[in-house]
Amino acid sequence: MSEKRLYQAIAAQIEGLIESGDFPAGTRLPGERDLAERFGVSRVTIREAEIALEARGRIAIRTGSGVYVLPRQPAAQDGALPDVSAFDLTAARAVIEAEAAALAAANVTDEDIAHLQALLVQMSDVHASDDATLEADRQFHLTIACIAGNPVIEHCIQLIWRMRRELPRVAQVYSRVCHHDGDARADEHEVILDALRRRDPAGARTAMREHFHRLFEAMLQAAENDALAEVRRRTAHDRERFLVTTRI
Repeated sequence: MSEKRLYQAIAAQIEGLIESGDFPAGTRLPGERDLAERFGVSRVTIREAEIALEARGRIAIRTGSGVYVLPRQPAAQDGALPDVSAFDLTAARAVIEAEAAALAAANVTDEDIAHLQALLVQMSDVHASDDATLEADRQFHLTIACIAGNPVIEHCIQLIWRMRRELPRVAQVYSRVCHHDGDARADEHEVILDALRRRDPAGARTAMREHFHRLFEAMLQAAENDALAEVRRRTAHDRERFLVTTRI
């Protein structure tokens, strides 16, 4: 099993133990070493699994204290948005928006293509603000949802964009990643548009799915970089404490 699939499998097993009550909400998870021995994997794999679980809102990693199980968030009511992670949202987008692109490829008109091309130009404008680029991106995806011709799919994608923009921790992750990947994002939207221009449902589905796959990987890399930075910070702090102690 690849390292990527391994940490995902371990995260699923830990989440299963949380759901079964072995690790109740509010309790501290066993340490990395104990979990590594329990599952027969490295401590690095345990750390990656915990990062993924924290991103999904199942645990909280508290520096110097431990890893704690969080209560499951109640279902959204009265139109409130659910508390989801950027990872959850992106995984859902890869499924829903890929199918919307496939449907749109069968319905798209020359006028639609021209409109999408204009949005792509706005999205690629190096002089545009992040807000303007984001709005062009949003309109590009919502236009495809509209072209798909299914009002349920269109509503779902509108709701996805509400979560993308209005949930603070989701917006923060997207903002951080998308600020640095403008060229890749523009190129990926161009591939999507080319498939729509060819009226190629399979190609449009694949292009949209690969767009979100690359975005998901970028989010994982950012999360791993944060974890490594925290480890380095803690190591430097411990080293300084040791040096101070030994000088006494």
